[in-house]
Amino acid sequence: MLALRKVKTGQQLELHTISEPTLRPQHVIIDVAAAGICGTDLHIMKDEYRARPPVTLGHEVAGVISAVGEGVDGFSVGQRVVTETYFSVCGRCQYCRTGYPNLCAERQSIGSMVAGGFAPKLLVPVTNLHPLPDNLDFPEAALVEPLACVVRGLLERNHLQAGDKAVITGPGAIGLLALLVAKAAGAQVLIIGTHADEARLELAYQLGADGILTAESADPDTVNSILGAAPDIAIECSGAAPAASLLLSLVKKAGRYVQVGLYGKPINLDFDQVCYKELQVSGSFATTPSSWYRALSLIENGVIDLSSIVGRTYPLTQWQDAFAAVIDRTPGKVLLVP
Repeated sequence: MLALRKVKTGQQLELHTISEPTLRPQHVIIDVAAAGICGTDLHIMKDEYRARPPVTLGHEVAGVISAVGEGVDGFSVGQRVVTETYFSVCGRCQYCRTGYPNLCAERQSIGSMVAGGFAPKLLVPVTNLHPLPDNLDFPEAALVEPLACVVRGLLERNHLQAGDKAVITGPGAIGLLALLVAKAAGAQVLIIGTHADEARLELAYQLGADGILTAESADPDTVNSILGAAPDIAIECSGAAPAASLLLSLVKKAGRYVQVGLYGKPINLDFDQVCYKELQVSGSFATTPSSWYRALSLIENGVIDLSSIVGRTYPLTQWQDAFAAVIDRTPGKVLLVP
């Protein structure tokens, strides 16, 4: 089968013919119906995120179970599913035992350390699986993983709540999902991009943003005028160093700064602002099982509609066009359909 792979450190991605995965006990094989391109995939392509080449990329995956291994209970061939990203964790460390498998030092994730979903078939442990709600089509289902990441950062780590005034930098897919989650929680939301984000900012406005700005015009007076006061919480989703600096200048004293995006390299930042303003600073990394259950509940109950976030879809053979669309800031989530 064809697979999009990082073959060697220092090289770009390549489309290769590889063997189909071999079924094993307590695992299933998924026929991949849709797989989202994440910023992490771009970082892997540029050698800015830890990976183990040669490896097939792709960790935002939805599909249909085509084979079940010995000992699999509760799932069957033909079932529509999404999968968490952990292929394995140690199960013994403090983090695994207290519900934080995302922080396990021995974590092996699909799409970076073991084969991911930019291929027609994917092997995953049955413990990763979640059944798809009937109201969720495959393109939208591929966004459950990034939605769970946002749920982790905004609801579980920071308890975003009704009445909060929030400012978000980065109107990419993660920023738009953060917007939806924040609005669902009852927050007032301003989203900031650059001049190159004009189409994505327009989509953010259509999705319910209370205001949109370019970074060049996002001074404290303008932001405070739109929100009615300085932001209670600043959420960085762009992975761009200037955005982090901007948010530190915008968030109110005794406010909260939340890092969701990845930079892929060290950045320069005036971190004295954390002291001067007595800020609470937090980050979130990937997901935990609890964030998946909450994300799927938001979808199944109609609180979050992912259809408006789905962008362009491409066959695997057009992966270069798909990655170019992401780099060119195409609105919404760009998907591969292996």
